[in-house]
Amino acid sequence: MGPLVPYIISNEFNLVIALIIGVFFGFVLEQAGFSSTKKLVGLFYGYDFTVLRVFFTAGVTAMVGVLLFHHFGILDISIIYINPTFLRSALIGGTIMGLGFILGGFCPGTSVCAAAIGKMDAMVFVLGSFIGVFAFTESYPLIKDFYLADAWGPVTMFEMLGISKLAFALVLTFVAVFAFVATWFVEKKVRKEPATISKSRGLKYAVASLMPFVVVAIVAFVPGRQEIIQNRIAEAQRLQECVFYEISADELANEIIHNHYKINVIDVRSPEAFEQFHLPMAMNIPINEITNRKWEVVFNQDVKTNIFYANDSMTVRMACLKSRFVGDAKNLILMETASEFKSMFYDVEQPDLATASKQEINEYNFRSNALLEMEQLIDALKNIGQPVMKEVQVASGGC
Repeated sequence: MGPLVPYIISNEFNLVIALIIGVFFGFVLEQAGFSSTKKLVGLFYGYDFTVLRVFFTAGVTAMVGVLLFHHFGILDISIIYINPTFLRSALIGGTIMGLGFILGGFCPGTSVCAAAIGKMDAMVFVLGSFIGVFAFTESYPLIKDFYLADAWGPVTMFEMLGISKLAFALVLTFVAVFAFVATWFVEKKVRKEPATISKSRGLKYAVASLMPFVVVAIVAFVPGRQEIIQNRIAEAQRLQECVFYEISADELANEIIHNHYKINVIDVRSPEAFEQFHLPMAMNIPINEITNRKWEVVFNQDVKTNIFYANDSMTVRMACLKSRFVGDAKNLILMETASEFKSMFYDVEQPDLATASKQEINEYNFRSNALLEMEQLIDALKNIGQPVMKEVQVASGGC
């Protein structure tokens, strides 16, 4: 559930929901007959392919669900953990797993399910699993080099095949449907039963088979969250509805000094440009990250005014426009660029008092004093001025 935390599910409620899902998952496993070794090993003898169908159904359902949620901006797939691939270990481990499945009649998950309802063979299987884990842990220093050999990293199938996510989703769905049909005929032949099916049941199977294709079609042809935002921006530009409220560099400096707690100064340039120089109290939100869900705390609030700046007027206006379709915060743009602000305050030169006008002297006094006060404010506040963000980290480990 990592990608849904903390945006959809709170950190505090995460484990409670995980427990509830775990209980229901175990209940469904048992009700589906997955606590029975006869049903589980039927896959290897050809008389019962329930295991294969369940795994394919789970995989396809999860796949199209992830695609759909990501398409509409509900789920951030960039923080989904992907187990790193160690090819040699995977091949040997898969062989051991398969042999254990055939000999013991359980996989790790179904053995726990069967043990929970009191089956002795499952309890012995679970005990054997613990012994195997202990043996692996104790022997790890000896087999470490072999275990870590052929490291491919967190690769995915669509990357390995050189195709898009949608194309792979279609391929896997076709394979699943074909496997369902083919194994159904194999079952009927092994059981020596007629390969017939009622109209109503056939219709149900057909509808269920079409559902993944419908979801993939939605993802392919229905505009997603990012595309909707871009379309709205383009429409606003076409209709010339882009009204921007500006603030001058001097006004911004005054706001930073006296009302820093009422504003967010947002640098929409690249992280590299931000590191070289940024305005006092500024945070870096590159323009291409404005629609990222983690910044909702900044754009979807009505407490602080957001003030954008960049190195050119087009970028800062586009950033301000994007933010309007992400949240409801009040937004302003800085009239000057980052370079101009630096020149006005950090590189300010004292005018010749004999020839300078009163306005020039006043500007110099204000800007030099403002720079000193801003630096003092930064030193006093340190990181207090930064907003509290919902940090999301990729979970480690996996099934």
